[in-house]
Amino acid sequence: MRNTSQRREQILKLLMEQGSVQVSDLVEMMGVSAVTIRHDLDHFEGQGLVTRNYGGAFFRRQTLPEQDIRQRDSLNPTLKERIGARAAEMITPGDNIIIDSGTTTHQLARYLRDRQDLTVMTNGLNIVSELAEAEGVQVMLTGGVLRKQSLSFQGSQAEASLAAYSFDKLFLGVDGFDLQFGITTHSEREASLNRKMVERSRRTVVLTDSSKFGRVSLHRIIGLDRVQAVITDGGISAEYREGLQRLGIELILVD
Repeated sequence: MRNTSQRREQILKLLMEQGSVQVSDLVEMMGVSAVTIRHDLDHFEGQGLVTRNYGGAFFRRQTLPEQDIRQRDSLNPTLKERIGARAAEMITPGDNIIIDSGTTTHQLARYLRDRQDLTVMTNGLNIVSELAEAEGVQVMLTGGVLRKQSLSFQGSQAEASLAAYSFDKLFLGVDGFDLQFGITTHSEREASLNRKMVERSRRTVVLTDSSKFGRVSLHRIIGLDRVQAVITDGGISAEYREGLQRLGIELILVD
């Protein structure tokens, strides 16, 4: 039997795949009452993800299929480099940081190769490779199971590796960034690990180019109340600039 979280995740997946759902179909599929399904759809509507219609709901947000890391490397490389360079300016000697896996966070790692007195924990194989010969940077790998599509480690071993540490900053990459639903990713295990990273860090900084705003992936990492800063490019819309300001999140723009 599915719990509420599992059921809603499955409904959201159907909404993303099909564009709309009917209460009657979901009742049969999930084995729960129509009242329960309506509560689920009301929950999504409250987050701005769906619009209710007679007998069901349709999905409102944009989604993108997942691409492997090689494909993502070729998207907006100049913007990612500028975002990475700006993020590096937030790091000072003596910092203990987490760098999440990803192509934008990889650019950050490139700007840390000549730093001194820095400790970096990461779940990204590409980030480990980037910093392997950085003499002034102590590199720690979460361990876990390698997800080859993203070159990231995840799973219970990766999550357990964070438990004994406290970090100054987390630099987090995302697949989707929505004002109502929060920050999302394609992988359930990656979302779970990212939540652990947030818990172990005093400050969470999201690195993303503006194409990710208004997009939702299946697995929610955190709500925006857990984010302290966002580094992105000038393509961010007025809606998102105002929304982040309203939420008290520091917005840092690169040229």
